[in-house]
Amino acid sequence: MTDIKNIAVIGAGTMGNGIAHTFAQSGYKVNLIDISEVSLVKGLNTIEKNLDRMLTKEKISEVDKKNTLENISTHTNLKNGVKGADLVVEAATENEELKLKIFKDLNDFCASETILATNTSSISITKIATAVTNPARVIGMHFMNPVPIMKLVEVIKGYNTSEEVLNSILKLSEAIGKVPVEVNDYPGFVANRILMPMINEAIETLYNGVAGVYEIDTVMKLGMAHPMGPLQLADFIGLDVCLSILNVMYDGFKNPKYAPCPLLVNMVTAGKLGVKSGEGFYDYTENQQPKVKSARN
Repeated sequence: MTDIKNIAVIGAGTMGNGIAHTFAQSGYKVNLIDISEVSLVKGLNTIEKNLDRMLTKEKISEVDKKNTLENISTHTNLKNGVKGADLVVEAATENEELKLKIFKDLNDFCASETILATNTSSISITKIATAVTNPARVIGMHFMNPVPIMKLVEVIKGYNTSEEVLNSILKLSEAIGKVPVEVNDYPGFVANRILMPMINEAIETLYNGVAGVYEIDTVMKLGMAHPMGPLQLADFIGLDVCLSILNVMYDGFKNPKYAPCPLLVNMVTAGKLGVKSGEGFYDYTENQQPKVKSARN
């Protein structure tokens, strides 16, 4: 396995631009790929704003900002974007069918030694790896949001992932200042297997009228020392993403404790997705700052 120098990141959304930012800031050449030119422009703008925030806090210098931005190139064509990549990190929408399609294309477009990683937060790495000829080179790299700040990377070894690939990704994660934690390939892995049932139970608590949004989040923040309440966190993650992860775990374990709350299903159906849509359990229409909508939502 060659040293990793050139990295392609698929998806310019919240996770994708954060991953690209992190690698570029650590000195790697990054190709950021998205089918939408608008998404790429938005992603680069987000990266620049985050760099400016770090600059204001004196965590980086002007030179660091300049070098980081210069390390990123954008592409709308997947084949061109992954050409010459030592590592590809897929950070597209949490949709199994889409990810399988992307990995099938990567199998055709990438060199045989290229490591293929997915940032999936719940979908089986082993299943995704079925789309490629050599599943030994497929691995999970589950970054946490916001990527430039959060230290954890869940490194998920699929059933066929080689030890060589695993060790390369563990080493790379440390090189970019992250703390990699190796976990096994089961639905939700560790982070979301524990987190999503808690979020779902908080939604159930609201749904059953036990308490309001503010009250539930305040109990968890002040009583359990959580930096953010579970309902606000759900808004931050995206209610559609929460629903998708819960469905993956419910389908994978066939256990009713993972069944998504009807309130969550209804909110996603209504397009109330949290921060990204401007409204979820909180209202974000005023400068993206959360505002409680009502005592019981």
